[in-house]
Amino acid sequence: MNEANGTTEQQQALVAIEQLVRFALERRLLEPLDEDYGRNLLLELFGFSEPYLGDDKPEPIQGPQPALDVLIGYGVRIGLIPEDTDTYRDLLDAKMMGCLMPRPSEVTREFFKLKESEGIEAATSRFYELSVDANYIRMDRVNKNVYWRHESEYGDIEITINLSKPEKSPKEIAMAKLLPPPVYPKCQLCRENVGYAGRVNHPARQNLRVIPLELNGEPWFFQYSPYVYYNEHCIVFHRDHVPMKLTKDTFRRLLAFVDEYPHYFIGSNADLPIVGGSILTHDHFQGGRHTFPIQNAPKEAVFAHPDYDGITVSIVKWPMSVLRLTGKDSGVLLELADMVYESWKRYSDPAADILAFSEEGGKQVPHNTVTPIVRRTPGGEYEMDLVLRNNRTSAQFPAGIFHPHEEMHHIKKENIGLIEVMGLAILPGRLKEELDLTADILAGDEALFKAVKEQEDHPLRLHKPWIEQMAAKYGIGRSKEEAWKLVQSEVGDIFVEILGHAGVYKRTEAGKEAFFRFVSHLGCTAVQ
Repeated sequence: MNEANGTTEQQQALVAIEQLVRFALERRLLEPLDEDYGRNLLLELFGFSEPYLGDDKPEPIQGPQPALDVLIGYGVRIGLIPEDTDTYRDLLDAKMMGCLMPRPSEVTREFFKLKESEGIEAATSRFYELSVDANYIRMDRVNKNVYWRHESEYGDIEITINLSKPEKSPKEIAMAKLLPPPVYPKCQLCRENVGYAGRVNHPARQNLRVIPLELNGEPWFFQYSPYVYYNEHCIVFHRDHVPMKLTKDTFRRLLAFVDEYPHYFIGSNADLPIVGGSILTHDHFQGGRHTFPIQNAPKEAVFAHPDYDGITVSIVKWPMSVLRLTGKDSGVLLELADMVYESWKRYSDPAADILAFSEEGGKQVPHNTVTPIVRRTPGGEYEMDLVLRNNRTSAQFPAGIFHPHEEMHHIKKENIGLIEVMGLAILPGRLKEELDLTADILAGDEALFKAVKEQEDHPLRLHKPWIEQMAAKYGIGRSKEEAWKLVQSEVGDIFVEILGHAGVYKRTEAGKEAFFRFVSHLGCTAVQ
């Protein structure tokens, strides 16, 4: 590269550094007394001995990404990262923003000061803004996600195609496999991630900040998810790397959280494989400020229990099997929730294909658990949804009897976790292009349709039966916009059906009767 171009690139990088520093000051990532300090850290990182000295004031930026992109490009040229891939770009990105961040103790101090003076909503709003401005929450990628609502008999269901998490290159995947198992941090939820530089098989977290909180007399932390699936999507994780296990203490912690954060919901993934979350090795919850479809689902039947005064138990009209506990006394609700959970863990109903245990190698293996979700109602009551789960497999359904069945795997074959239980589908990124091409077929692309039917290795081959079904149902030759809406509607129907597969009691008369048998087994009676 000639000297003139090099000088221009250096000038652009210096301007970008100045833009980042000004942005950090405006967004209160840096205090005025920290301005020179933050600038000097970035100058050192890129090998500069002096800052931008031009007469023209750099244009202000609304977010950090434009300046970061310029600096990452310059970093690639001077060898700060070995390859120009998303993984290495992200490592440098976080390192830069870490130079402009307040220390963890300062963030914590501001959070609790705001909570004391203006309330918890002001404190979480400021903490969320800081996480966005620091580029820890990657809004540039989150905004690429495809989103729509689907009208169903259970209310509007939310559908997203997740495009926010960057995919690793084959070379990076191969490199990661050669690395030893992680020792530090043990996982991506450990508190030691704060300030960690990252590596090819672990994300950089210099721009991560967490807030300490106490649940059930134990040390926990609160942070936001870097790829928020909904508004203010937060993660609450145990101070120590301890495995997930649902107990009465779990319910106590969830109820304690909504005492401190009444504007947020909180829930836990189930603690068994297949029906559980993706990280079962570190105890954690997910929460946030979002009204999910399950929250608006109506109650089909309402019950009471003589031993738990003031708490109602409702069967919710939902494709999965949900018991909703509602009341003003969190202590009584806790006792009832624990009774329901302990009863369900031991409950079998062979007529409904529900078995609590199976024998494997001479040992009793448990299969029943729950996905619990807690929130406060507008009237201040506590509301806990206990979604009944079972992780048994069979010869017919080796991936799970109450799991997306094989005919659904072309849309989704992953576990149905907490977020999807509540009616927000998180579908794989591959579907963006696949569904767009499917809409092309419905819009009249006969050559593409022919290729799908004839080529075994065609990218749409896994959708072949579904596409043929839609072509027979709707015909071929409408506008692309109409075709896309039809595809969206069909995907929504499939997701609702997937939730039905995950429901232990089916939405049939026999299934409803079996659900009532369990509620009766609990000792509940119908409220007139």
